[in-house]
Amino acid sequence: MFYKYIKRFLDLISSIILLTILSPILLPVIIILLFSAEGEVFYLQKRIGYKLKSFNIFKFATMLKNSENIGMGTITLKNDYRVTKPGKILRKTKINELPQLINIIIGDISVVGPRPLLKKTFDSYPENVKEKIYLIKPGLTGIGSIVFRDEESILSNIKNENPHDFYKSVIAPYKGELELWYQDNQSFQVDLKILFTTLWVIIFPESRIYESWFENLPKRRF
Repeated sequence: MFYKYIKRFLDLISSIILLTILSPILLPVIIILLFSAEGEVFYLQKRIGYKLKSFNIFKFATMLKNSENIGMGTITLKNDYRVTKPGKILRKTKINELPQLINIIIGDISVVGPRPLLKKTFDSYPENVKEKIYLIKPGLTGIGSIVFRDEESILSNIKNENPHDFYKSVIAPYKGELELWYQDNQSFQVDLKILFTTLWVIIFPESRIYESWFENLPKRRF
């Protein structure tokens, strides 16, 4: 209980401070998006959240309008034609995720937790995962985000299988195990490790430092 309330306090304080510090980056991004691509700055999308309640997640717009209904739908591949030119940079640096600091302030998500998913993607999880994964608040980053930071490349490189089928049969079960691992091991120390590792893999995307940093992590199977 102590952990839960202190975590909410830290989420609120850190997100307000980060929004203030990052404003010199966020404001130019807003201007660039406003005058490029399709003129869309923010992208709001329904996600599954705490105790399976849906909410609108904030992101910088990085893809063409109605992208969920064209191409590969909810799956994004490497060099996906639906991603705009500014969007490629924003997605690679994860700057596109920063508007979710607003979601943290509102209380939809935490800084660290399982990623909030689209209902269609959520439905790919095994039943035991769906029952437990959102008993805690979803997060801006988490162990699943770290291990699958290169998910677009993974899905782009599979052969002889539909990416949607591969996601459902391989990625979703493993990602579910990772998120349940976090629930069993959550603590301030683990949260700090996840935050550090998130920054590390953004700078060094090929790194697998998480394999030695986190104990008893489910083994990667691909």
